[in-house]
Amino acid sequence: MTNIVVCGVAGRMGQRLAHLSLAAEDLQLVGGKEHPAHASIARDIGEIIGAGRLDLEVRDSLAGLVKADRVVVNFTTPEATLEDAAICAERGTAMVVGTTGFTPEQLEEFKRIVSGITCIFASNFSTAMNVLFKLVEEAASILGDDYDVEVIEKHHRLKVDAPSGSALTLAERAAAGLDRNLREVVVHGREGVVGARTEKEIGMHAIRGGDIAGEHSVLYAAPGEYIELKHLATSRDSFALGALRAARFAATAEPGLYSMGDVLGFS
Repeated sequence: MTNIVVCGVAGRMGQRLAHLSLAAEDLQLVGGKEHPAHASIARDIGEIIGAGRLDLEVRDSLAGLVKADRVVVNFTTPEATLEDAAICAERGTAMVVGTTGFTPEQLEEFKRIVSGITCIFASNFSTAMNVLFKLVEEAASILGDDYDVEVIEKHHRLKVDAPSGSALTLAERAAAGLDRNLREVVVHGREGVVGARTEKEIGMHAIRGGDIAGEHSVLYAAPGEYIELKHLATSRDSFALGALRAARFAATAEPGLYSMGDVLGFS
């Protein structure tokens, strides 16, 4: 049995993680945490997620929730994730982290903090999306410089970071397949008289609207043809189920920083 603690348990992703943990025979929801100022603090998790009373209160800190036999699942903010990671590192508690929007400095600090524990870190935990990551790099390597690359992503209107972490990963994998440094060639959107497209650039475009759970596509275009590789999320369950799959992996894995590719066996 894998014991699960959910950070951001009152949020949309947190609620799905809690629900699916309760539904799984080999998982046990043992706690949940929210920001100290959140209205759910001290309320029963079951009442928050609509699952009936569970006798598990929403806590404002991980301090009383982390143990060596638990896995903390965190899809929150970079600042909160860094705080939670420090507590997990101190107590030797494994983590599954899907937080996006880290600055380069925050990401470096995060990796330093979790270096001594088991941590699965990914921009997207969907199984199908991780297959797409692999296919995008392979396609870029095969098609080569004759094909222009554009990454387009769509998300709900409440998403705070752009481009999405998954879109950045897709662009990084395409750049790797083309032996390019993404930071040197990425172009975020276009406006005005920008001139002809350069041969090496990789375009990035973020769309925000409604309640779109997530749509990502990578376009490879050459004169006379183009190919588009696409992933569409119809609900958050694809991400939540993947994260719980990662939690099962984390419960028995040796300390180290892992990707979802490691969980799926193709990194």
